[in-house]
Amino acid sequence: MITATNLSKRYGNNLALDQVSFTIQAGESVALWGANGAGKTTTLRCLLGLQGFDGDLSVNGLDVRRSSKAARAAIGYVPQETVFYDMTITETLHFYARLKKVSADRIPAALEQVQLTGHAAKRVSMLSGGMKQRLALAVALLADPPILVLDEPTANLDVKAQRDFIHAIQTLNQSGKTIVFSSHRLDEVVALASRVLVLTDGRLTLDCQPNELAHKLGLHRWLRIWVPAQHRDDSLRVLNEQGFVLMPNGHSVYVQVNLGAKIAPLRSLELARIPVEDFDFVDGDFVEGSHD
Repeated sequence: MITATNLSKRYGNNLALDQVSFTIQAGESVALWGANGAGKTTTLRCLLGLQGFDGDLSVNGLDVRRSSKAARAAIGYVPQETVFYDMTITETLHFYARLKKVSADRIPAALEQVQLTGHAAKRVSMLSGGMKQRLALAVALLADPPILVLDEPTANLDVKAQRDFIHAIQTLNQSGKTIVFSSHRLDEVVALASRVLVLTDGRLTLDCQPNELAHKLGLHRWLRIWVPAQHRDDSLRVLNEQGFVLMPNGHSVYVQVNLGAKIAPLRSLELARIPVEDFDFVDGDFVEGSHD
């Protein structure tokens, strides 16, 4: 379904991708893993034909360089965050159907695939972050593409929204869609991927099974904590003062924890009278930011 041979991309003196080669079979779900700047998003942009590159890249049997428009038509793309006009869900999908030159008859199926049928009359401004991301997925599904490409799809979602979105992608993969996604969450990779491609400084350094990733990379245990927005700065100050290693991430913060004292950061916040909205334990190697 996707074949890259010696894929390279340079930005001035920076070699963002360096002779990267891989093959993704139809029906696979493949995660791109790597720190900020490793080349994940650059790889996805090459797949989408959004930038030039050296080497060879084919999508669904089409040369991306020679037939970028046709190759891109085989892909449904879901960015980390999508901005919509303030229309209803149905109006939004009609708008994108016209842009994509897709029959409006596809809209009910797309809504059902992302479990938004009962919310079709809601305006975008009334949607939660998770529902907006499911709407972005519905837009990507309008043309019924064989491939879905997702860039850090759950990075800005709360725990429940993450789980709902992951379930939707699992179902689509089980139905035959080929999935390619970038992620920095080990739980997400284990849940969604059949393979992991690890990128380091623009080079492909590891191709492994998801359950091998933590051991091979020596990943740490992290506690992800959500606090109300008005308490965010105070929470960072308290955790810093207690000597925790932190990685702020949108509306949450990742705190590296000792396996024998996993709830210590929560106790520190409790003693400082800082309320905690939610928390989740995650294995992974996190770096602030999510764009390559």
